[in-house]
Amino acid sequence: MRILWLKSDLLVPLDKGGRLRTWHLMRHLARRHEISYLAFAESNTPPSAIRAMAEVASDVHTVVRDDAPKGTWRFAMGAALRLANPLPYAVAKYRSGEYARQVRRLLAAQRFDIVVCDFLFPVVNLPRHLQCSTVLFTHNVESEIWRRHADTQRSPLMRVLYRQQYRRMLRFEARALARFDSVLAVSDADRETFARIYPGAMRKPARVIPTGVDASYFTPSGTPSDPSRRSIVFTGSMDWLPNEDAMLFFCREVLPLIRREEPGATLSIVGRTPTPAVQRLAAQEGVTVTGRVEDVRPFLETASVFAVPLRIGGGTRLKIFEAMAMGKAVVSTTVGAEGLDVMPGRHLMTADDPRGFADAVIALFRDVERRRQLESAGRALVVGRYDWSAVAASLEDALVASLEHPASTMARVEWSPLEGH
Repeated sequence: MRILWLKSDLLVPLDKGGRLRTWHLMRHLARRHEISYLAFAESNTPPSAIRAMAEVASDVHTVVRDDAPKGTWRFAMGAALRLANPLPYAVAKYRSGEYARQVRRLLAAQRFDIVVCDFLFPVVNLPRHLQCSTVLFTHNVESEIWRRHADTQRSPLMRVLYRQQYRRMLRFEARALARFDSVLAVSDADRETFARIYPGAMRKPARVIPTGVDASYFTPSGTPSDPSRRSIVFTGSMDWLPNEDAMLFFCREVLPLIRREEPGATLSIVGRTPTPAVQRLAAQEGVTVTGRVEDVRPFLETASVFAVPLRIGGGTRLKIFEAMAMGKAVVSTTVGAEGLDVMPGRHLMTADDPRGFADAVIALFRDVERRRQLESAGRALVVGRYDWSAVAASLEDALVASLEHPASTMARVEWSPLEGH
């Protein structure tokens, strides 16, 4: 197949869950198929990042786009200006005449068998009509993220703003789903949510391509851990709002309860681009904010417990599978483990309120045998069922099925000029 793969960013550096998922899937696809890749890139992107994409794509095309850093006046100004846009903010910031022209140029220059929109955001730059099969590869139910944002806001004004964005995302996501021959979801939970929120919108039910893990890379070193350690680790892109919210919630409401009974307990927040709010957490006793690291494995290796206190989000948590592959005991909220085929109590512990979450972490600190049971069961699960090669084979099957049995063509769907080119 010749595939045109559209995404909002390059995959290198491999420091986000979405990038890692796409990288591993494309790496396997590229062995048998020809992939052209189009994405935005910052003006200071090193040439090495584009060269590295050669491992997963036969040719790479970029459109320059520079984001203002979060927390700056330029970021605030840009966000304020987009509030009047009928598109949801998370989509409007990716609308680009140049990106749309690049899509049309590539489609005119060669014949593609299939166009893959990776995440929802590139949809805003698609032309009205495409003459090949189309696939939307969703990694989340985006409207659910905004609904959960609204539900967790304490400020009445912020709650109103997030509800507005939620309603806009509902409208955009419904229309986007209707445009594609096939929709791919990353979990049964997301597939069921799409069917529940948007009944009749999709031309056929979404197909699930689960999250995988590179268990040969994420593997315990074999060095026995210190049972007396009281260390907690969280990993993730710290400029992503659900991760920021998770750490603010954990540090304000959960960690003090843990440290009251285990004064030596520490938390390491490991991940790229921490927001100012996350950076300020480092002033709290026992908390370290690392920023971007070259390798998260040493931080996972030394952790007693891997915490996933997410209250907002969708899709699946690649971070949980990576921690399990490293042989780490996981404590997660229900939302944090949503979409993963795991059994609470067997593969991980779950709790949603601060007291329950703190008690689960403390129990694992103190009961080393119980911790070892979770570590062993979690690693056995991901190694046995979620290797990336098997997941990529499922994706290839889904793309071939879309190519052989397209539901229709995108030309049948009216697409407002406000929402695309």
